[in-house]
Amino acid sequence: MLSTAALLANTPPQLLPARELMAFTLASHILLVPFGVALPFITVLMHHRALRRNDAVALRLARRWSAVMAVQFAIGVVTGTVLSFELGLLWPGMMGRWGDVFGLGFGVEAWAFFLEAVLIAIYLYGWRRLKPWTHLWLAVPLPPAALMGAFGIIAANSWMNTPQGFGLDAQGNPVDVDVRQAVFTPMFGPEYWHFVVAMFMTAGYVVAGVYAVGWLRGRRDRYHRLGFTLPFTVAAILTPVQFMLGDSAARAVFHKQPVKFAAMEIVWKTDTHVPEYMFGRLNSDGTIAGGLKIPQLDSILAGFKPSTQVTGLTSVPAADRPTAVQATIAHWAFDIMVTIGSLLILLALWYAWSWLRHRDLPRSRWFFRSAAIAGAACLVTVECGWITTEVGRQPWIVYHHMRVSEAVTTTRAGSLWAMLGIVMAVYVAVFGAFLAIVLTMRTRWRIADEGSAAERAALPPETDTPYGPRSEPEPAATGAAPGGGSDRTSGGAS
Repeated sequence: MLSTAALLANTPPQLLPARELMAFTLASHILLVPFGVALPFITVLMHHRALRRNDAVALRLARRWSAVMAVQFAIGVVTGTVLSFELGLLWPGMMGRWGDVFGLGFGVEAWAFFLEAVLIAIYLYGWRRLKPWTHLWLAVPLPPAALMGAFGIIAANSWMNTPQGFGLDAQGNPVDVDVRQAVFTPMFGPEYWHFVVAMFMTAGYVVAGVYAVGWLRGRRDRYHRLGFTLPFTVAAILTPVQFMLGDSAARAVFHKQPVKFAAMEIVWKTDTHVPEYMFGRLNSDGTIAGGLKIPQLDSILAGFKPSTQVTGLTSVPAADRPTAVQATIAHWAFDIMVTIGSLLILLALWYAWSWLRHRDLPRSRWFFRSAAIAGAACLVTVECGWITTEVGRQPWIVYHHMRVSEAVTTTRAGSLWAMLGIVMAVYVAVFGAFLAIVLTMRTRWRIADEGSAAERAALPPETDTPYGPRSEPEPAATGAAPGGGSDRTSGGAS
């Protein structure tokens, strides 16, 4: 059996910085993905409510969310473009050999990206230039475009986990590509729906969390109530659905990637009546240090009975499986994801119980404290989900067909470390700018809603509604020309 040190000695020196660079950029970009995928739906849903009920508060929320959505999309352009370049620069072995097989997913994502950009531009342009219902119907394709982008990325990733749809020639190169099979792999369905619902949950809890903080600070107006209720309701409804989808996805891994499942559950030897360990650390000799041991539960969860046989890590050579450290990382990421998901179910049940009994939000400050934390917790689960997926697949970049070490670039390690430092500095600046813009918009909106007359006068005038003209200005304050010229008559609604 090869030791961990021996395995590391056989890897090229540029592998570690290449993996660190890819991990950093992916971990940064994925924080924006929930808003790119799900915020359009939540915004359009609020917009529809506003028009259907003639609700000015809902309309104001929808318009402001659309502004945040646009800024987030612009930042996502930067981080997503870097990731696309890194695939070719850092992993030329994979892209050169397998790009013709699974590259369609990236093509779909690119088309969805450009379509989403056009639709966001139309949506922003239409606020004061289109009839209300026309504007809303033109926004309806925006959520499907976002879902199409997720389709492309998950199709590519699920193929890397369960590659199919090709044959191999005498040199081991792929031939006779079947595009349909390459897109719809065994892991595509479980992975796609688990991912999409996670994005909607995360966006819902994060947006609701903003208004939960406002509620805790004493802003108990209808604006904050509605801003909290709609996205939180979407997230709460999806929380138990996500738990079932996550269970289904884990069982799909058990059947299609048994060694990855063994890493997720730190199962060393193939056996039945396998216990479940909550957290704990796998040692290189197969022993487990720490953690909470629950007898037979892993076999029950995998096959619904204690006699279910669970494949262990030692079922394959050491060179073909995650190391003990990698297995522990995947295991902890998986357990953190499951733990947070379970706590979110309790939060959703609390919300449902209060609503069914009183037709009102829970009155406890602890509920709103928990709701404020839920968004950040969901972002943690998104990170943990990708850690589980990628680390658990090691050492394969294309499962059972190409190792990560075979795909990595030949660029010198020193250059890659320098590139990582540059990317980290750029990303700090980009995310800092994003945060500054969002906080500036928040301050401006708060002053517009709650500020003093002097503070509001210092701001550019706002419309009474996004579709209506600006209020008739006071001649003394605006210096209107004789003849009564005003915003209403001079194109102020444009």
